[in-house]
Amino acid sequence: MPFTADCGLNWLIIVVVPEADFMEHIEANTRTTMLLCLGSLILATAIGVITSHWITQPILCLSIASQEIANGKLDQTVRVEGIKELRVLAQAHNQMAAQLQDSFAGLLEANRQLEAEINERKQVEEQLRHNAFHDALTGLPNRAFFMESLKHTLQRAKRQKNYLFAVLFLDLDRFKVINDSLGHLQGDQFLIAIANRLEVCIRSTDIAARLGGDEFTILLDEIQNVSEAIKVAERIQQELTLPLELDGQEVFTTASIGIALSSTVDYDQPENLLRDADTAMYRAKALGKARYELFNQEMYTKALVRLQLENDLRRAIERHEFQLYYQPIVSLTNGRLIGFEALIRWQHPERGLISPTDFIPLVEETGMIVEVGYWTLYEACRQMQSWQVSHPTNSLEKISVNLSVKQFSQRDLIEHIGEILHSTGLDADSLMLEITESAIMENGDEANAALSEFRKMGIKLSIDDFGTGYSSLSRLHSFPISVLKIDRSFVSPIDANGKNLEIIETIITLAHKLGMDVTAEGVETKEQLAFLKKLNCEYGQGYFFSRPLEKAAAVALIVKNSQW
Repeated sequence: MPFTADCGLNWLIIVVVPEADFMEHIEANTRTTMLLCLGSLILATAIGVITSHWITQPILCLSIASQEIANGKLDQTVRVEGIKELRVLAQAHNQMAAQLQDSFAGLLEANRQLEAEINERKQVEEQLRHNAFHDALTGLPNRAFFMESLKHTLQRAKRQKNYLFAVLFLDLDRFKVINDSLGHLQGDQFLIAIANRLEVCIRSTDIAARLGGDEFTILLDEIQNVSEAIKVAERIQQELTLPLELDGQEVFTTASIGIALSSTVDYDQPENLLRDADTAMYRAKALGKARYELFNQEMYTKALVRLQLENDLRRAIERHEFQLYYQPIVSLTNGRLIGFEALIRWQHPERGLISPTDFIPLVEETGMIVEVGYWTLYEACRQMQSWQVSHPTNSLEKISVNLSVKQFSQRDLIEHIGEILHSTGLDADSLMLEITESAIMENGDEANAALSEFRKMGIKLSIDDFGTGYSSLSRLHSFPISVLKIDRSFVSPIDANGKNLEIIETIITLAHKLGMDVTAEGVETKEQLAFLKKLNCEYGQGYFFSRPLEKAAAVALIVKNSQW
C-alpha cells in the first residue's frame, strides 16, 4: 500500500505494484512491438520486392536486348513504363539499336560491294594471268608459259635419275601459201584448227604451245624412250594429212617436226632444248619437209660451230675481216677485160679464208645480209673508182655487185645506193646490180618501180642465175633489165649435153629479142667459149679466164691488160 513519510523539507511517494502484473504488462508490450516490427519487415520486404522488380525488370530487358545486339540481332527494342529515367534509358537504347541496324545494313551493302569488287578484280587478275601465259588466237599456252614449264621439267630431270622428256618443234610447211591465198581471217581459223588437232594428239600431262606465227611446240613429259616421241610426231603428221574445211573449201597442210630429247645433251638451260628442237626441224625442212628429224650429237656439234660462227660474224665487219675478191668479166667479142664481179670473202682470224657458201646463208638468216651487202657495195664502188682513176687507159667499164632479196626489199635502198655512189665518186653507169629472179618476182610492182629508179640513175641491171628460179616470161619484157646472166649449171655440161646447148641458145635468143645482153658464168674450156661466141653471147666469166682474185692480183691483171 502507499505510504508517506515526513522527511523534513521533501516528500517521497512510494507506489507498490505487484510484480506479476508489471511483467504481464511488459510482455504484452513486447509482443505488440515484435508484431509491429515483423509486420513492418514483411511490408518493407514486399515493398522492396515490388520496387526491385519495378526497377530491375526494365534493366534486365535492356541487358538481354544488349546481349542480343552483341550477338548480331540488331532488331532489339525495349518498351519501359514507369520511372522516367528508365524510360529515357530505354529510348536511348532503342535509338542506338536503330542506328546500329541502319549502320550494319550499310556495312552489309558496303561489304557486298567490296566482295563483288574483289571477285571482279580476281577475275580480271585471272584473265590477265591467263592472257600473259596463253596465245590470244588459239588459247594454247604461249612461249612464256612453255619456257617456264620446260624450265621446271628440266629441273625435275636434274633431280630424278633416268627421267626422260622430249621437246617437239613444229612448223607448218604451207602456211604462207594458205594465208596469202585465203586471207588472214581464214589463216587465223586455220591455225585454231591446227591447235585443236595438236591437243588431240597428246596426253593431258603434255603441253602444246604456240610460239607465234605457224610455229608450235610440244613438251612430252616423262616418256619411257625415244619411240614415244616418234609416235607422237607420226600421230601429228597423220592428223594433219586430214583435210580442213574453211568456208566450204578443203585445205591440206603438212608439218616439219624437230625432236630434242633431254638425254641427248647435258642441258642446263631450257632455251638450249628449244634451240636444238628448232635445229632438227630445219633439218627436216631441208630434207624435203613433211617429216620429222631427231636432234643428235652431230647436229649438236654443227650447232655449236654455227653458234660460234654467228658470234664471229657479228664482229667481222668492225674487225675488218671481210674482204672482196674480184672475178674478171670478159668481152667475148674482143677478149678484153671489161670489169669485175665483186665477191665477198671472210678472212677468219682462226679458220682462215671462209667460202661464201659457208657463211652467206647464215648472214641471210640472221638479217646481217643488209649491213654486209651495203659494205660490199661501198667497197666495190670505192675500189672501181680508184682503179678507173689509176688506170684510165684500160677499158674498165663496170663493177658488178649482187643484191640479196632482203636488201632489195629495203625501203631506203635507192637512197642508200645514191649515197654510196656520191661518197665514192663512182659514175652510176659503171655500176651493175645483179638481182635474182625471185627477188624481182616476190616484190612485184614495187620491184619494177625500184628497177625503173635505178635505170633513171644510170645504174645497169642484171638478172642473176637466170633459168634457175621461177621466171615470169610474160613480165620479163616489162622490167628494165640490161643483162641476163646464164647460170653455170647450164654452161658447165656444154661439152657433153646437147640439151644444154639448146637451153643456152634459147636464153641468148630470148635476151637479144628483148634487147638485153648475156653474160655466161662458169666458162672453163675452149669448147664452151667457142660455142658461146658462136651464139653471140656478149660476156663471160669463169676459171678459163681467171679465178676470183684478191685486190693485188686484180691490179696486176688490169696492168697486164690481157686479151683472151
